[in-house]
Amino acid sequence: MLAQLIALDWGTTSLRAYKLGADGLVLEQRSLSSGIMQLPKTPRLIKGQRCANGFELAFDEACGDWLDAQPELPVIACGMVGSAQGWREAVYCDTPANVANLGHSLQVVRSLSGVDVHIVPGVIQRSHLPNVMRGEETQVLGALQNLRAGANSDLLIGLPGSHSKWVEVADGCIVHFDTFMTGEIFAVLSEHSILGRTQQKGASFDGQAFDRGVQVALSVDGEIGPLSTLFSARSLGLTGELGASAQADYLSGLLIGHELSALAQTQRRRRNSAHLPAVVLIGNDQLCARYSRALDACGFDRVTLAEQATERGLWQLAAAAGLITKTPSR
Repeated sequence: MLAQLIALDWGTTSLRAYKLGADGLVLEQRSLSSGIMQLPKTPRLIKGQRCANGFELAFDEACGDWLDAQPELPVIACGMVGSAQGWREAVYCDTPANVANLGHSLQVVRSLSGVDVHIVPGVIQRSHLPNVMRGEETQVLGALQNLRAGANSDLLIGLPGSHSKWVEVADGCIVHFDTFMTGEIFAVLSEHSILGRTQQKGASFDGQAFDRGVQVALSVDGEIGPLSTLFSARSLGLTGELGASAQADYLSGLLIGHELSALAQTQRRRRNSAHLPAVVLIGNDQLCARYSRALDACGFDRVTLAEQATERGLWQLAAAAGLITKTPSR
């Protein structure tokens, strides 16, 4: 099968490249550690020209041979490549945002090889505390592709990570989202605070310790916040109630528990109902497994996982932009 599109998921630390065939079928994929903060630095020849531009070098490494074989292939990219620190800034689109207005707002950068790279803008939610996303909007739109008609009327899409996003959708549009810096806070506390001093690194997942952390967060809901409960990751160790190999998973459960407790309260308040929406998770399998476990404890009883959300989202956006002529049939 001939390729119809090259799709790039270009973030801060990694670059994933997909060669897509008809209906967005993944024909080949690659993963490089060439995110926008880790670009190649060694100059080399590209199309007979000496090049030292890190974006050009990474782009050529990711898909130069694909374009040599099919130079007419369109290229679309999402993620931090479109940030102010990226290859070309793609200005945020306001909520509500959908495939059409994002697909019609692509920014174009001409590569050294003469190929146009079309960059997807992020999404901004303007309020007294503005919120932004870059890359997640593409994953959300890709996840929506496989939902049956009307299924997004009572749906929350979660993207766990360093900066977890929780996205509300309506009629195929991103209408509202919240960000929790749970993953980054966990890393900072584990690597740069006293809580990490007694942790045993590299231990296998301790589900009992994780669940305990979640339950502690839920048990103090509305009384004291995470700034108080966090110290228990140390005090339980000092009293011998929490072993060194269990402390990291306890801390993870504690932070995720506080995140999801706040999320549940927010959802009930926004919906003016005790009923919690169905959840679709997008992301790393192991991290999503932790979140599924904690979501169940928090009362979210309808949780599923989306697959190939980024590739499907990029395919849809390329179709909306007219880069490919055939829209996905799945």
